[in-house]
Amino acid sequence: MTETATYGMRRGRGARREARTAYTQRFLPEMDRGIPYLDMLLDEQVDVVHNATMKLLETTGIEFRDDESIALWREAGASGGVQIDGYRVRIDREFLMDLVGRAPSEYTMVARDPERTVTLGGRKSIFTPAYGAPFVLDLDGTRRSATLDDFDNFAKIAYMTPAMQMTGGVLCEPMDVAVPHRHLRMTYSLMKHSTKPFMGAVTSRERAKDSLAMANILFGEEFVDHNTVMTCLANGNSPLVWDATMLDAVKVYSGANQAMLFSPFVLGGASTPASTIGSVVQINAEALAGVAFSQIVRAGSPAVYGQWLATVSMKTGAPMAGTPEIDQMNLLVGQLARYYDLPWRCSGMCSASKQVDAQAGYEAARNMYGVVLAGANFVLSTTGYLESALCQSYAKAALDGEQAEMFRVFAEGVRFDELDAAIAAMGEVEPGGHFLGTTHTLENFESAFSMPELMDSDGFEQWLAGGAEDANTRGLAKARKLLADYEEPALPDDINAALCDFVDRRITEIPETLE
Repeated sequence: MTETATYGMRRGRGARREARTAYTQRFLPEMDRGIPYLDMLLDEQVDVVHNATMKLLETTGIEFRDDESIALWREAGASGGVQIDGYRVRIDREFLMDLVGRAPSEYTMVARDPERTVTLGGRKSIFTPAYGAPFVLDLDGTRRSATLDDFDNFAKIAYMTPAMQMTGGVLCEPMDVAVPHRHLRMTYSLMKHSTKPFMGAVTSRERAKDSLAMANILFGEEFVDHNTVMTCLANGNSPLVWDATMLDAVKVYSGANQAMLFSPFVLGGASTPASTIGSVVQINAEALAGVAFSQIVRAGSPAVYGQWLATVSMKTGAPMAGTPEIDQMNLLVGQLARYYDLPWRCSGMCSASKQVDAQAGYEAARNMYGVVLAGANFVLSTTGYLESALCQSYAKAALDGEQAEMFRVFAEGVRFDELDAAIAAMGEVEPGGHFLGTTHTLENFESAFSMPELMDSDGFEQWLAGGAEDANTRGLAKARKLLADYEEPALPDDINAALCDFVDRRITEIPETLE
């Protein structure tokens, strides 16, 4: 082949690829599950886990390390139902289940663009980006401390990624912003750069109040009191502790009718017993106690049951992702969530890998298959997650966003409304023929099967002629394109001015250094 011919082939292929990958703003609503759940336990085994959980809460109990929260428990259980010894709360099973039963089985999160509003619970699920990384693997492939510019970029990527139904929360920790001011900058970025629902700050009562005040500016205080616009994270301190910081956030958000994710922070074998089923009993006790507390704060406030899971390497003590036991625990927790009729959360495409490599891919896929089969309603850390939550990757955020669309296709199940037309097409093709030129194929080839942009399925020569790009390179190119194509959604001038005034005022009121 001549050099001229090779150039022409590349240009033609490049033009076709450019046309195929030209960005069109899309949004996929919440996923409506069409496949069965994978239940690991028989009904009688679920009862065994439930009874073991109830016994743990009745005998050992759980600590709520906050005087105000203990007072709320004491008032709620004045006629019986709880025993309190210092911060230790022992909860009667009937009283506990009465409280848990007050939480809704599903709820709607209203977005500032009504078309981005989503419902989760039952068979409906949403996907959200990773949370909390202090480092980024940036567009140049460099690992470094995250900045506010990175935070803004990840908010834009989440907005531009069709399979993300939520912009997220702490997309990364902007280390160039003082900790006492960081929540203000992050909350404003989530509101400004996306019209999807978002998460509020939870690292102190005052920071939660600031996020709530900003939501009130964005939506109106009365509207927020009657509608859920945020879902916020409460991590339990395993084993068997809810600390004052998380409880303060619960009191602020649940008291304002905003949803809380009650998520024991589980390091299997370190903060739980070295046992899959034993870990699940402990997770169940911690999460149910958190949900119950939210209903003491405000009955009927949305409460999401669930966990953050990793197992611990018994060789190094490091958290691991992508192990089969994590899949098993997700399947077990999902079955328990349905037993209690609660929406539930877990984490999605997580990896302990340091790069976007084979380990990152297979750990993410293994985790996510377990999540989807288990039927999680709120999937946190669907995109970008590396280093067991320490690093957020631009390339992986783009790659995972496409994977999330394909997991969605898998979970929505097969369609039977297309069967008659497919059978008719079979009648047009002789045995040994092919379907490539049939009317049915020409009408359906773009929608019949997934055609991912970032997974290369060309032959070797085609791949080589196209630049021999690996997945990380393609992911980085996609992330750059998403940012280049991003158009900031309009935020009314008066609301934007009010938000900026609030942020500026609070920054002047809050010292930069922690006391």
